[in-house]
Amino acid sequence: MLVSLSVKNLALIDVTEVEFKEGLNILTGETGAGKSILIGSINLALGERADKDIIRTGADHALIELLFEEDSLRVKKLMEELELPWEDGAVLISRKMKPERSVFRINGETVTTKQVKRLSEFLLDIHGQHEHQSLLHKKKHREILDGYAGEALAVLFPALKESWQEMSGLKKELAEAALDEDARLRELSLARFEVEEIENARIRVGEDEELENAYRKMTHSRRIMESISAVCRLTGAASDEGAAEFVGHALRELTSVSGLDEELEGILSQLEQVEELLQDFNRDVLDYQEKSAFSEEDIAETEERLNVLNHLKSKYGKTLEAVLEYQEKREEELKKLSDFDVYKENLKKRLREAEEEFDRLCGEASLLRREAAAALEKELAEALLDLNFMHVDFRVVVESGEKYRSALGCDDVEFMISTNVGEEVRPLSMVASGGELSRIMLGLKTVLADRDAVETLIFDEIDAGISGKTAWKVSEKLGMLSKKRQVICITHLPQIAAQADAHFYIEKSAEDGVTKTSITPLAEEKRIPEIARMLGGEEISPAALQNAEDLIKMAKSAVS
Repeated sequence: MLVSLSVKNLALIDVTEVEFKEGLNILTGETGAGKSILIGSINLALGERADKDIIRTGADHALIELLFEEDSLRVKKLMEELELPWEDGAVLISRKMKPERSVFRINGETVTTKQVKRLSEFLLDIHGQHEHQSLLHKKKHREILDGYAGEALAVLFPALKESWQEMSGLKKELAEAALDEDARLRELSLARFEVEEIENARIRVGEDEELENAYRKMTHSRRIMESISAVCRLTGAASDEGAAEFVGHALRELTSVSGLDEELEGILSQLEQVEELLQDFNRDVLDYQEKSAFSEEDIAETEERLNVLNHLKSKYGKTLEAVLEYQEKREEELKKLSDFDVYKENLKKRLREAEEEFDRLCGEASLLRREAAAALEKELAEALLDLNFMHVDFRVVVESGEKYRSALGCDDVEFMISTNVGEEVRPLSMVASGGELSRIMLGLKTVLADRDAVETLIFDEIDAGISGKTAWKVSEKLGMLSKKRQVICITHLPQIAAQADAHFYIEKSAEDGVTKTSITPLAEEKRIPEIARMLGGEEISPAALQNAEDLIKMAKSAVS
């Protein structure tokens, strides 16, 4: 459940914190006091788009924190899937908003908006002031019915989606295969030419890099050979006038006198090493000169081969690996185009099998929807009678057909209703008023409460368009619902406020030229004058106070 809401520097709110209770939490206050700002702050914390002007004037940021306590295994599993810390059931969602960006965190870990929205679906359900209008859209009806059908239907959705994607892919492939004969022959000819062009090149991966290195060396060969020839001449590798000759002569001179002084033995040894190193160097430089002797023919052949490989890369891929992958792909297409009739027949066969599997899954889904529809009709009709509908004939029409095919099956769902004796059922959009839609939505929430694992329900002025006895019936229904779920409700109706397990008063005030919205929990004795205020009149009379006290007593007895 939602334990607390903390808001700082948001619109008219300076700093406030609300600690919610189990059961029915009621928020009341004068029109314009900022009640919807609080509900809006919850939406903002859960990822709703924010306007930078929402930050309180003079502040550099706004901060919203929601603290939940959850013992649900499915919430824990989702937290593990999102790789977020699980802290004994405590889930803290925060959003820090600055003019340039927002930062979301869950239990201290920075997360994306998508992760926050996904988690929020498991934590609470917000019913806004105009959400009941969504009942006028047929696409919402199937969503509601599927939610009522529960896990029995939900387990089919992954298989339905996979089957739909396979069937759609095969249809697309078959449509693309519907070429005329001339087009097929042209494509066949092109594929054959491209495959042969790549095959004839006899590509070896890495060959282009080797050739580029060799060609680079060849193009610089003249400069290299001039330097190597000079080196050979100077070191005596290719003549008798270089360093090797002089070192040899020096060695002979030193050898002739080395026996005359022992100290010369060390110098002689060093000179012998110099001669040996020079001989090794001369052998290596002569070997390099011999290996690096490039002919113009070698250069021309290397250049021609590089041109072939670069031409293929410009046509079929940036690398030789990509060219070979392209060849494999075109070979498959070549085989397909060569045996085109066989290929198309195989496609048609696979499509028939995919459609049969999809239709089988659709049949299972339709059966489950129809069973759920019958049960929902009965339960919702009873719930609506409890909400002061004098007569209710509610129908869930499930129509199946190929034209309704989608990844969710092949069913179209529409809610129909008659609220007057003798009138035929008609679509909600043709029958229900705003107040009736509000009650129908509340009835649905009540019916779905036992099936929906979400623990917290928030209603923002669900009492729109109702009054009198109907208001009392709605009040009783909310009270009953709050026995199974935590309910947070903004209301203008004293009948609903009287049902509160926890009552909060929201007011707007001006201090030092600054307007602020504050929220205060009301003790039991403070609730009576607030409900009396809601009953109407500029001054709260003793009669209004007595009426308010009676309402609270009636509310307690109604749900006891």
